[in-house]
Amino acid sequence: MVHWSGHNSSVILILTKLYDYNLGSITESSLWRSTDYGTTYEKLNDKIGLKTILSYLYVCPTNKRKIMLLTDPEVESSLLISSDEGATYQKYRLNFYIHSLLFHPKQEDWILAYSQDQKLFSSVEFGRRWLLLHEGVAPNRFYWSMMGSGREPDLVHLEAKTVDGHAQYITCKMQNCSEATRSKPFPGYIDHNSLIVQDDYVFVQLTSGGRPHYYVSYRRSAFAQMKLPKYALPKDMHVISTDENQVFAAVQEWNQNDTYNLYISDTRGVYFTLALENVKSSQGLEGNVMIDLYEVAGIKGMFLANKKIDNQVKTFITYNKGRDWSLLQAPNTDLRGNPVHCLLPYCSLHLHLKVSENPYTSGNIASRDTAPSIIVASGNIGTELSDTDISMFVSSDAGNTWRQIFEEEHSVLYLDQGGVLVAMKHTSLPIRHLWLSFDEGRSWSKYSFTSLPLFVDGVLGEPGEETLIMTVFGHFSHRSEWQLVKVDYKSIFDRRCAEEDYRPWQLHSQGEACIMGAKRIYRKRKSEKKCMQGKYAGGMTSEPCVCTEADFDCDYGYERHSNGQCLPAFWYNPSSLSKDCSLGQSYLNSTGYRKVVSNNCTDGVRERYTAKPQQCPSKAPQGLRIVTSDGKLTAEQGHNVTFLVQLEEGDLQRSLIQVDFGDGTAVSYANLSSTEDGIKHIYQNVGIFRVTVLVENSLGSDNAVLYLHVTCPLEHVHLSLPFVTTKNKEVNATTVLWPSQVGTLTYVWWFGNNTEPLITLEGSITFTFSVEGMNTITVQVSAGNTILQDTKTIAVYEQFQSLRLSFSPNLDDYNPDIPEWRRDISRVVKRALVEATGFSSKHILVSVLPGLPTSAELFILPYQDASGENKRTAADLEQISETLIQKLNQNLVHFELKPGVQILVHAAHITSAPLVDLTPSHSGSAMLMLLSVVFVGLAVFVIYKFKRKYFHGC
Repeated sequence: MVHWSGHNSSVILILTKLYDYNLGSITESSLWRSTDYGTTYEKLNDKIGLKTILSYLYVCPTNKRKIMLLTDPEVESSLLISSDEGATYQKYRLNFYIHSLLFHPKQEDWILAYSQDQKLFSSVEFGRRWLLLHEGVAPNRFYWSMMGSGREPDLVHLEAKTVDGHAQYITCKMQNCSEATRSKPFPGYIDHNSLIVQDDYVFVQLTSGGRPHYYVSYRRSAFAQMKLPKYALPKDMHVISTDENQVFAAVQEWNQNDTYNLYISDTRGVYFTLALENVKSSQGLEGNVMIDLYEVAGIKGMFLANKKIDNQVKTFITYNKGRDWSLLQAPNTDLRGNPVHCLLPYCSLHLHLKVSENPYTSGNIASRDTAPSIIVASGNIGTELSDTDISMFVSSDAGNTWRQIFEEEHSVLYLDQGGVLVAMKHTSLPIRHLWLSFDEGRSWSKYSFTSLPLFVDGVLGEPGEETLIMTVFGHFSHRSEWQLVKVDYKSIFDRRCAEEDYRPWQLHSQGEACIMGAKRIYRKRKSEKKCMQGKYAGGMTSEPCVCTEADFDCDYGYERHSNGQCLPAFWYNPSSLSKDCSLGQSYLNSTGYRKVVSNNCTDGVRERYTAKPQQCPSKAPQGLRIVTSDGKLTAEQGHNVTFLVQLEEGDLQRSLIQVDFGDGTAVSYANLSSTEDGIKHIYQNVGIFRVTVLVENSLGSDNAVLYLHVTCPLEHVHLSLPFVTTKNKEVNATTVLWPSQVGTLTYVWWFGNNTEPLITLEGSITFTFSVEGMNTITVQVSAGNTILQDTKTIAVYEQFQSLRLSFSPNLDDYNPDIPEWRRDISRVVKRALVEATGFSSKHILVSVLPGLPTSAELFILPYQDASGENKRTAADLEQISETLIQKLNQNLVHFELKPGVQILVHAAHITSAPLVDLTPSHSGSAMLMLLSVVFVGLAVFVIYKFKRKYFHGC
């Protein structure tokens, strides 16, 4: 692996690493330094530590003399700093592991460091000291605040996780990011990994209702929702470019899978119009989306795109930021001079537009700012783009005409500001030759750069495009060491270029010289002159053109028809007032056209096509809506709710607005100023409130209604029901809630092994069981986003006996009267009864009842074995009951509550069930007793919870 550091001196730094595939890690590294453009190299391992393993090399972008090296975090966490182009280093220990660095674009000593555990650190001393800025920062979602004005250069934008796992957009100073100093420019949460800060724009995404919504802030103003055509319904968006105060975005719409539509915005980045449909996309190695769109360097507004048409992919070119697209004219002749019969639009030239992610190898297409007319790309001639029969093509007039230069793929390097093109064959075989062109690819000469064939891994243009030196690196064999071959072309030239070696060249599109509203004339070296350009000798002069219809695109809501006219889309109502109308006394009334952003044309049809300021007409209010600021229909008791009043037609600023919150409170506004930030209200009670708004002016009125569910967080659910019941008899189950009033609730009940639940809006339910044994009842209570549940077990038998138990009075001193304590005492009493009588625990059920004095209910159950035989009869139950009463009366049932505290269990009275088998008096007693268990338990629980509510509230 190689990293290169260059300066306008002759220094080259190369970092090599040895990866052991058996160990799965880097076992050694070496740092090499050259001070003569790569003629000789010195190994610096002794200066950085012989055992130090380096993982990465960084060069300060604003001062190339400053170098930073990171050590391998698996071995140690340190960095080495050099201020003399890598000659000497100082080592600094770190208490965190650096994952990536972000240098400030203007301040050479300011750096942000992102750790492997998602913490963001800042340094104002080029890494010598670090300050923890924020924790829980999303990967690659932190940015320096760089705008055209350059204000607040120390402001950092970042996306961070909140305590509850949401994502939030935060800004703060690089040396102070405390809670008090942070700003949250976007109200509320955003989608994870959605923050983008680029030039004058900030973008965030927020998904609601299953659909993503995109928001933009221009020059750090308030966020506005990005407006695509109404039925675009995007499911994915990528910001392609924010050059020249305009956003170019690729949007995957609801009906697209492997293509994206290109959209271009107004200056604020809010209103988007379609630039090109169905641009091909593909998945990268790391799952990233790659759009087949290429921005040509050096010529603003020029793009190449691969569009899918009827399952064929074709290459199109635009010179005016997507207003007009055309196919590429194929070369007239092939490499051998034979004529190529390729007639537009049936046949054209198609190019592969992927850019290499490896800085040491070229991609499928290349262009340079310093050589604005030269484009080199791989592709094919035919009806569509193909992955076979790939050749290399060059254009030296910005894509108007093309020439074939090789029949196989080559890597092409720009040297001497594009004055020299270097081509090397793409091959897995070793090579020893390369090709040079001094006339923008018209003719090529073959040169040998090594005596032995070399497996080429990459090429370095040292240290930029101004020089005529390059370094080829690779291996002579798969087992050999790195080989670095310096290639210096200076000797080819005998002089530097003079003024007479240049000629003017005018940018055009198939002869049309007015592009983006101007005629642009570039300075190019004459192709027959073989002189060295050195510093960029190009340059460009611009002269504005008279405006024509071609300088205007369709405005938002309008579409271009076959006759060239921009007419309203079916979903757009041009008569509806602009949203800006509510902000002032006038609005811009669109003509259906808008001038292409950055277009510099003057006069002509400019006045006719430009939107005109117009007074906002008085209209009766129509299309009134009231919504909450977060779009939800729920709110929490005691918290601020913000309502937004929206009007499709009419002017809120000159209307009377009346809002009734539905809880006995109402407000009125005579102007808009009070409602720009929304209307805030706090609900003190839970429930469903009918919020109404009335807007009226002298011409009429409109009203709207919103039903708001105000809830209180549900904290606890308790299911109250008898411990034992008779088979086929109705039983009542009741839920007790804390707090008792939480708002709208839904109850979901499961009985026994039923897989289908019963759903009610009431907290109590009556049911019967027809199967004997132990049965479970589960209730889930849904309140807003909270669901809580409780499960209880009930014994169901045709016959059983019950006995009231009492205890030594000293037990009351230790009774906190909470469910957990009662469950534990029930378990201890049951164990004492089993030990005293020798009966199976299957026959005995004990439940300590709420309240004081402490008492319990003992149930004697007719347990049967697994075969269904040996079922106890009524006589058996009677005998067990007598034995239990005898043991209780003999004080043989007792337990130790704590050391020295002995508790005796006594019998109170006995009853039996079922009712049909016993006398009416016994029956009534049994049922009354069972009901008392339910109601006493319920009453005590409610009182207990009520007391707690007094202290805690909602």
